Amino acid sequence: MGEEPERLGKSSAESKDPGDENHVSEDPAGVKYYSLEEVQTHNMSKDTWLIIHDKVYDITRFLEEHPGGEEVLLEQAGADATESFEDVGHSTDAREMLQQYYIGELHMDDRKKESKKDVYITTSKESSSWSTWLIPAVAAAVVGVMYRYYMLEHKSS
Repeated sequence: MGEEPERLGKSSAESKDPGDENHVSEDPAGVKYYSLEEVQTHNMSKDTWLIIHDKVYDITRFLEEHPGGEEVLLEQAGADATESFEDVGHSTDAREMLQQYYIGELHMDDRKKESKKDVYITTSKESSSWSTWLIPAVAAAVVGVMYRYYMLEHKSS
């Protein structure tokens, strides 16, 4: 099950040309894997596919129902729309609704390599202890200066 799915040829229903390259494969569990090249061919209003989080969706039937208008979806048609989908901040209902348009996965060879961003977390007591005393010390100094200024003003008047 941990094996990468082999690229298989299109079925006769999916093939446009018998000489086409391999674009669709299926793993033993029945999940279909589509190449990016295959998804890119589905970029018209009568045939619209999107990739979101490496999953392939045929959203053709949803175009007219989309609250943001079909133009928004057509701009992303045949491409990876993950960033646009997440930027909008779709509701849980929208994410659940998306599942009914699921048709398969983007093939492993076409997935973007995720570059993990380094996250630095400081947990040392030494590095955080300076802020524990520095902030109150600066605040006390400011209060002291303000007090002296206030006292000098009242003594001279």
